[in-house]
Amino acid sequence: MSETRKQPVIKVEKYNGVSTIWFNRPEKKNAMSPELHEAMDRTLVELEEDPDTRIVIIRGSGGNFSAGQDLKEFFRGMENNPLQAKRMAQTANRWRWERLYGYDKPTIAVVEGYCVGGAFMQLLATDFAVAADTAQFSLAEVNWGILPGALVGKVVADATLYRHALYHACIGDAFSAQEAVRIGIINHAVPPDQLEKHVDELCQKLMKKSPAVLRATKQAMRHVRTMTFDQAYDYLLAKNTAIRVDDPEQSYKTGLSHFIDKKSYKPAHGPFPLGTLITHDSK
Repeated sequence: MSETRKQPVIKVEKYNGVSTIWFNRPEKKNAMSPELHEAMDRTLVELEEDPDTRIVIIRGSGGNFSAGQDLKEFFRGMENNPLQAKRMAQTANRWRWERLYGYDKPTIAVVEGYCVGGAFMQLLATDFAVAADTAQFSLAEVNWGILPGALVGKVVADATLYRHALYHACIGDAFSAQEAVRIGIINHAVPPDQLEKHVDELCQKLMKKSPAVLRATKQAMRHVRTMTFDQAYDYLLAKNTAIRVDDPEQSYKTGLSHFIDKKSYKPAHGPFPLGTLITHDSK
């Protein structure tokens, strides 16, 4: 008698410093179940601590990013268990926002097919987002009687102009990848046959940067958005000082020496080569 083995709700692929997490519920268009949320929460921690992972990509198997929350499992399935519902909401929000928003390593969302509702949280928590130009996005909650759930309303309102956020949240119609670029939801939309190449090129550019400086830069750009000018000045000054204390590449000294002393590169055209530590004493 053959045994049917349940497929994992996520899959992880590692290649050349890039770890790709695949939502793996293609039969549900990768709608997010409680099991998927718990698996994502664990996996993001593991990859952040993994020395062989330099970039994390999040995408969906079967041709869709995610259809949002699984309405049957995530909502109706926990209606009579408020404590479980509370715990699961905490887990879902933690990985989709708290973990991804402050992640130490660069993160990229790769969107194909549908990106709906609750999936906007991880879409906007990642550092970069690229989509096939055939992808479709929608904030459809208004059409079935609720507000955009969890932090979706907040993160969409922060990421776009007010008029764009209000229009798409209140109308609820699907919109194109080109519109997602126009309103600031994603960085680029490319033909499906160019998507892998485009993502790989982005990864290669990021891998050439100093990890310590890249981490500090992306965190700084996120945090200064809610600061006053005086707060931002003090914060960025402290952040720059912190990089010099904890950067194996000694990026500031090395980059400056490559540019001034060695005249070996131009900062506007690319980073200094990693692993080429230069001090003033070794000019």
